[in-house]
Amino acid sequence: MSWILFAFGSAFFAGVTAILAKIGIRGVNSNVATAIRTIVILIFSWAIVFLVGSWRTIPDLTLRTLTFLILSGLATGASWLCYFRALQLGDVNKVTPIDKSSTVLTILFAFLFLGEPVGVFKVIGMIAIAVGTYLMIARQPGVTSAPPNRRWIIYAILSAVFAALTSILGKIGIQEVESNLGTAIRTGVVLVMAWLVVFVTHGERELRRIDGKSWLFILLSGLMTGLSWLCYYRALQDGPASVVAPIDKLSILVTILFSAVFLREKLSKKAAIGLVLVTAGTLVMLF
Repeated sequence: MSWILFAFGSAFFAGVTAILAKIGIRGVNSNVATAIRTIVILIFSWAIVFLVGSWRTIPDLTLRTLTFLILSGLATGASWLCYFRALQLGDVNKVTPIDKSSTVLTILFAFLFLGEPVGVFKVIGMIAIAVGTYLMIARQPGVTSAPPNRRWIIYAILSAVFAALTSILGKIGIQEVESNLGTAIRTGVVLVMAWLVVFVTHGERELRRIDGKSWLFILLSGLMTGLSWLCYYRALQDGPASVVAPIDKLSILVTILFSAVFLREKLSKKAAIGLVLVTAGTLVMLF
């Protein structure tokens, strides 16, 4: 049952990632920031691969495993690009609930493609998460801090869809490979995808404009993401996707707490009720 500990570790590091990234991408092209973070994750993940010796299993990889790892990496890259664009346009405490609602899609996909059962508790949990997410992102009367540009909602929804696909494709791809090696391979795919987007959009011109503080927080967010990934896919290798994914989404608690402390983002009463529902719904799914 050690996979449960890895799942909670993934949630913690993912929660910290969102805050560090939000601070780091202020005034920085979100695609460029994502590409830089991915370099850090790639170095970190391959260092772990060589440290634990899992590189020796590379010749044993099958075409099926590589295919699903690559597809999972592409889905991850798409999710990241959407997520960090949404973070740049919207508040953390509104973007994160939508992104974390990918739990609902993950459970549905796990049922359809992996045959994992969907019981009464999971249905109740999904309903609670859906209602809670709506309460958290609903515009509050009299609140002027919400950005006038509502495109962040579209990016956040796309992030959730691709994140759900990532979990399912990753679950299939990680079954026949050591989890650290699988993570490193997927990260390589994300890196290529991220930098292709940067060069296609001519974002490389933004590199010289990034200040020291932004570099620091972008690099730190990359390190936290690397730790989160290693924990997540280690948990996913031994545990069911329909349970690991909900635990991972508890990172919303860490994110909301840190956003209040470091970003001074406040929750309305309605949003607080929504957060309780999202958390309760996530916990119910563990039964």
